[in-house]
Amino acid sequence: MLNCWIVDDEPLALSLLESYVQRVPFLELTGKYSNALSAMKNITEEKVDVLFLDIQMPEVNGMEFARILGDHTRVIFTTAFSEYAVEGYKVNAMDYLLKPFSFSDFLVAAKKALSWFEMTGGGGQKSSAATEQEKVGIFVKSEYKLLHVLYDEILYIEGLKDYVKIHVENEPKPILSLMSLKALEEMLPGERFLRVHRSYIIHKNKISSINKNRISIGKKQVPVGETYRKQFREIIEKG
Repeated sequence: MLNCWIVDDEPLALSLLESYVQRVPFLELTGKYSNALSAMKNITEEKVDVLFLDIQMPEVNGMEFARILGDHTRVIFTTAFSEYAVEGYKVNAMDYLLKPFSFSDFLVAAKKALSWFEMTGGGGQKSSAATEQEKVGIFVKSEYKLLHVLYDEILYIEGLKDYVKIHVENEPKPILSLMSLKALEEMLPGERFLRVHRSYIIHKNKISSINKNRISIGKKQVPVGETYRKQFREIIEKG
């Protein structure tokens, strides 16, 4: 069972969400609030697994509320305004439901939260299954989905301001994820991946040839930045 709260300043929306929660066997409604300020006062006293949260509300909006939550609580935004989608992604929202949404849409979002808690074992502690998965790959969010990307399928990763492009084998398009290249670098195993440029991380085993300061990976020519050249040469010489 997942404990969940609903926060929405619209009475009809609050009632509809409550009816949806009651139809989902793995959700238990433990809190219902018409404004974020009231919810903020009480959330530190209770363990909230899933928070169905409106964005545009008086005094404190949902986005501000989401930023102060701990890592345990998964946020699913429920809003009538699509322009907040990217910002919702930045606060690590589990899903983004655009009003009016159906029960089936609600159920899909709730199942995402359930899958996350099953994967981590709840309470933010990784389960043994999740740990085993991390040995062979990494979980990234792309288009509001949690994708498991295998390390051995990654060719190289390209950084583009607030986004990264993960280029994988046998896929026509890269996986686009909203995170910094530095943040992703810290999540990758150093024995397999190497930062060679301020905008590129490569998989060491995918190098087909090296020509001066250019690395060939498949059809891609990845430059080696001046800052990274000495370290790159030392690693290559060691084999």
